[in-house]
Amino acid sequence: MSTTAAARGWRETLATYTQPRVVTFLFLGFSAGLPFLLVFSTLSAWLREFGISRTAIGFISWIGITYSFKFVWSPVVDRVPLPLLTRWLGRRRSWMLLAQAGIGLGLLAMSFCDPQADLWWLVVFALAVAFSSATQDIALDALRIEATDESLQGATAGTYQLGYRIAVLAAGAGALYLAQFGSWPLAYRVMATLALVGIATTLIISEPAKRIARGAAEREGKLADFAARQAGLSPVLREPMIFLYGAIVCPFVDFFIRFRWHGLVLLAFIGLFRLSDIAMGVMANPFYIDMGFTLQQIANISKIYGFVMSILGALLGGALVFRIGAAPLLAPSVLLIALSSLLFGWLAVLGHPDQLVLATAISVDNLVTGMAGSVFIAFLSSLTNAAYTATQYALFSSLMTLPGKVIAGYSGAIVDWLQASAHDVPTFALLLDAVNAAPKFGGYAIFFVYTALLGLPALILAVIVRQRFEKETPPSGPKEG
Repeated sequence: MSTTAAARGWRETLATYTQPRVVTFLFLGFSAGLPFLLVFSTLSAWLREFGISRTAIGFISWIGITYSFKFVWSPVVDRVPLPLLTRWLGRRRSWMLLAQAGIGLGLLAMSFCDPQADLWWLVVFALAVAFSSATQDIALDALRIEATDESLQGATAGTYQLGYRIAVLAAGAGALYLAQFGSWPLAYRVMATLALVGIATTLIISEPAKRIARGAAEREGKLADFAARQAGLSPVLREPMIFLYGAIVCPFVDFFIRFRWHGLVLLAFIGLFRLSDIAMGVMANPFYIDMGFTLQQIANISKIYGFVMSILGALLGGALVFRIGAAPLLAPSVLLIALSSLLFGWLAVLGHPDQLVLATAISVDNLVTGMAGSVFIAFLSSLTNAAYTATQYALFSSLMTLPGKVIAGYSGAIVDWLQASAHDVPTFALLLDAVNAAPKFGGYAIFFVYTALLGLPALILAVIVRQRFEKETPPSGPKEG
């Protein structure tokens, strides 16, 4: 812990949450969090209720891989102006508004689909929502980093996570309530209406001043001009070449110039950080439904326990980052994420819908993921260079979800296989006998142990990052210039 961080009292820490820019991200976090569950676990519940197989649900969850490839078009969002909109709103808000409109319209289109008759159309519209959501994330993350200085990044991450969790409550418990007492189409139409929160916020807030990282800009110009001359391009083609080189190549070159070989360790760690909870998340709602919980029970428990604990976790994570710093909190975050999966395994071992156990599991899971989310957002923000905020953060957040999304796509098939063979494979049978697991849900019990073990590689890398980060990391990008 640095001397400055240690000297900060809790009153000063809490005061950071009253900063106007920090408060703004409560609403923008809501806009970012709204679509995620609606193309992920809430969609899984909808599909499962209509008799879609667990294997198919798992593969459909690959829609979420869209978020993991947003770095591909992030240079466009970072550099290319939108006709009329950019002049009116600025480079960040214009892309945010376009993406938010796509989210609202995509959710509305999903509401007119029947999973049994229009499954492919439902997948297409869900993919459009995911693409629009990922595009919003690119612009929003850049705006978040540029809107506040480094001392407020932890608090900004906390309010962003708080807004995100409120949206998760709406898209999770809220959508389940609406589906239980109304219908799934009604649920998705209400969610489409809530997309107006993000649109209104984007229109109200101001565009942050563009930061100029002089060292990076000068290096970018020299390298791009040299590359254009070496290619023998005419003056007419040289400017587009310089633009493309600066937008696509330089953000990645800059990262490895600043972090050298340690950049590979950082990228591997980023990719593995959330492996456990993403791999587990796809099967959470199908698990609850298979256990015998009603949609109302799932929504009640998520609302009463999960929501409160996620708020506490997000705010606690932001406060801890302000006082301690992000790097020392990485390894504890990874460990707690992995261990929280075992609580769902406990419920599977019991074999009956125990609401107290479910409440405990959801409470701990939401507290841990909320805290870890604030910590990791602040950590990733510290790695970016002001010259390439959108592109570099999009790369980091894409890597953060890609391995988990790929593995999560197979989660339904893994559960189906484990359910069919859990008591036939000797190792699995011994494990289930040792904990006296209920035969009907033994496959789920092993699945949650498996998702917990997925956290081990990230835990090892977290220790390495913690030991070497201060020594290997030069001054953070946003400070440059």
